[in-house]
Amino acid sequence: MAKAVAKKQYNMTEGPLLGKMLKYALPLMATGLLQVLYNASDMVVVGRFSQSGSVAMGAVGSCGPLINLLVNAFMGLSVGTGICVAQWIGAGKHKEVKDVVHTSLLGGLICGIFVGVFGFVMCEPLLKLMMGGGEDTARTLAEAIPYMRAYFVGMPAMMVYNFLASALRSSGDTKRPLIFLSISGLLNVALNLVLVLAFGMGAVGVGIATTAAQYASAFMILIYMCRYGGICKINMRDVRMKKADIVAVVRNGLPAGIQSVVFSISNVLIQSTINSYGDAVIAGSAAAGNIEGFIYIAMNSLYQTAMTFAGQNVGAEKIERVKRVGFIAVTVVIITGLVIGGLCLIFNNQLLSIYVNEPDPVLHDQVFSAGILRIEIIATTYFLCGVMEVLSGLMRGMGKPVIPMIVSILGSCVLRVVWIIVICNNIFPGEIVYLYIAYPVTWMVTSAAHLVCCIVTYKYLLRQRDARNALLAEAEAQNLVGNKA
Repeated sequence: MAKAVAKKQYNMTEGPLLGKMLKYALPLMATGLLQVLYNASDMVVVGRFSQSGSVAMGAVGSCGPLINLLVNAFMGLSVGTGICVAQWIGAGKHKEVKDVVHTSLLGGLICGIFVGVFGFVMCEPLLKLMMGGGEDTARTLAEAIPYMRAYFVGMPAMMVYNFLASALRSSGDTKRPLIFLSISGLLNVALNLVLVLAFGMGAVGVGIATTAAQYASAFMILIYMCRYGGICKINMRDVRMKKADIVAVVRNGLPAGIQSVVFSISNVLIQSTINSYGDAVIAGSAAAGNIEGFIYIAMNSLYQTAMTFAGQNVGAEKIERVKRVGFIAVTVVIITGLVIGGLCLIFNNQLLSIYVNEPDPVLHDQVFSAGILRIEIIATTYFLCGVMEVLSGLMRGMGKPVIPMIVSILGSCVLRVVWIIVICNNIFPGEIVYLYIAYPVTWMVTSAAHLVCCIVTYKYLLRQRDARNALLAEAEAQNLVGNKA
């Protein structure tokens, strides 16, 4: 029975692809949407119910780029876990899968402790560096520092959950992470309301609630995988870090981590520029950015789908299926991005009203104007980010993690920084619209470069596989001749 269940979960190398990919991606989308909803609940609760209102909301939202900068290098390693699990499953090497899972559990815990301590200690000087010391951001900074400290206490749990969830998803099980996140998310929302409404804790209250939810989700996925009878079962006596598995995870995941860090650096630079416009723009941009998070999650779920399906089929040497995986994923991500982005544009006022409850009418209008401008430019073009993500996932699934890292760093990050320096700071200084335009421009350039790399890598893998098959056929022929002789 256990074998039948396991096979159903991770067999992505046979049969029609569209139905299987959608069945895999939809729980991922739901999981990601729940994550964004819970993050949104942080901002909604502090924005509408805390005494500091939009300032507290801006504090929570403006911390995002800095948190990502400190976290994403290690979160990228969880991508490496997923790639290794997918490729070993495709190749039918189940012992290697178990070794990677056990190594990743301990590795995730160590990474989480390191990031948690570093972030807790360094968040204050880094936030001051990012926001500056002006009066326009002093109130936001006062809310942001305790929020980030509370948030980083939950890092060990966040890392463990993400490493284990990555392994579980690569085995084909996307439903359990959704269940665990649903439960922990309800806890998050409940604690948000209690800590902010009942105890008046503001931004730090939602930070504490998020940390509690992280530990709940980590505990649930660990208990489940210790009892799970399939390929990703954890035996606590086998938890150790094996050199070969560490090397494999780092080789596949570190490029994704480095890429995320460089992305985060460019986003911190953008956030620093946004911060120079004052509390109203910080709050409006934070609310709009949180709304965009719903679009990104749909895009990212298809990125994970493309990466996992490509990884299993490359492991099984069914290279032709990778081309179909890519075509389906790109088509679905474009349609999804256009639909959700269009809905965000149509209902921008209603969506922003969920976050903003500013009693000062002047500040209220300023926050809304800043949020609507960002939605009009970024949300409507977010499908380009989806194409970029999917093509990057295909490359990683095909076992080439360094190439998308280099392309993304040059196409999105370096180009984005150059755009800010040249266009925003020199040609159109003080006009934030050109800052937002940097996003679709860099997404488009990077997607084009990724597409070329995918085509070249796909053809290379075909030639490599055909050459191996030819050598095997020749060896078999020689053995037959030798046996007859």
